[in-house]
Amino acid sequence: MIEAPFTPEHDLFRKNLRDYVERELAPHALEWDEAGIFPREVFTGMAELGALGINYAEDVGGSAGDYWYVVVLAEELVRSRNAGVNMALLVQSQMATPIIGEIGTLEQKKEFLAPALAGEKIAALGISEPDAGSDVANLKTTARREGDEYVINGAKMWITNGTRADFITLAVRTGEKGYGGISLLTFPTDVKGYSVSKKLQKVGNLASDTALLFFEDCRVPVRYLLGEENHGFYHVMTNFQGERLVAAIGAVAGMDRLVEDAIQYGGERSAFGRPLAKFQVWKHKLVEHLTAIEAARWLTYRAVDLFDRKEVAIKEISMAKLFAGDLMQKVVYDCMQLHGGMGYVVETPVARAFRDARLLTIGGGTSEIMKEIIAKLVPGL
Repeated sequence: MIEAPFTPEHDLFRKNLRDYVERELAPHALEWDEAGIFPREVFTGMAELGALGINYAEDVGGSAGDYWYVVVLAEELVRSRNAGVNMALLVQSQMATPIIGEIGTLEQKKEFLAPALAGEKIAALGISEPDAGSDVANLKTTARREGDEYVINGAKMWITNGTRADFITLAVRTGEKGYGGISLLTFPTDVKGYSVSKKLQKVGNLASDTALLFFEDCRVPVRYLLGEENHGFYHVMTNFQGERLVAAIGAVAGMDRLVEDAIQYGGERSAFGRPLAKFQVWKHKLVEHLTAIEAARWLTYRAVDLFDRKEVAIKEISMAKLFAGDLMQKVVYDCMQLHGGMGYVVETPVARAFRDARLLTIGGGTSEIMKEIIAKLVPGL
């Protein structure tokens, strides 16, 4: 692949999405961070643009686009200047719902997927637990079958959209210990015994609600089982690839914006008789970052190309997330430093980015986990 295959149709989607994000989302970035949430209407607004279902089949309300449309989505969302909003929307369209689109029954797609893509129902992905984050094979939330129902007990933690989700794509233990006993369920949150125990106060991504959830003798019909019983681990791992890839795409686009802002600010702010951007220390630092960002972009686009063509890309996706996530920590640090005192003021975009960026080396699998995955795929390591 020499260049990203963005067509005129991709470009039109980008323009429409960019206009919406800059007009309807960006002006509220600070307000929604301070509120710790954003209006439900954002989901329906994005759905009306076709953004939530851009790569889903038309029979469930999607547009049947390729994965490069998802690239456009993740790249343009960074213009909202609010990573919490972006995360919630991407969980809705690219993390909680792909499994339903891939292995869900027609009934499950009608009841859960289609309303999610229309922005009518908010979705969450329930995998992580207090004692099992990246170690999915050891999750403890159980679903015991009794007749035509599953009885669910346990807890889920760090769940984005968790305080107001209408349903959860839920990973549960239905069998033996280890990866072989994990299943997936569609779980409507109006079930008796379900509760939002706590809204978690995070360092960054403040506008996305993140929750600790409890399940006490929750009963759901067996027809809510996604795929085969005890075969859920594979689908969770496959789903992680999309989540990690979206994280890498967003990181690269976010770094583009940070350096762009830094160059603009550095040209307007003077010290000792000349603009900050004209000092060699800043020119060289920003050029180094621009070079590394370009490397991250094409590493990520290579992973997208493989993923879009349904080829195995575990190593490439893990490398992209690792490289882009770690690089973001350096880029946002220097961009904040260039802004000086203004960069330390909460209302500035670079200050919010500084807080939000930290999640990129933690969420969806830590950088250390990425290194372990890559090492297992390198002969001799």
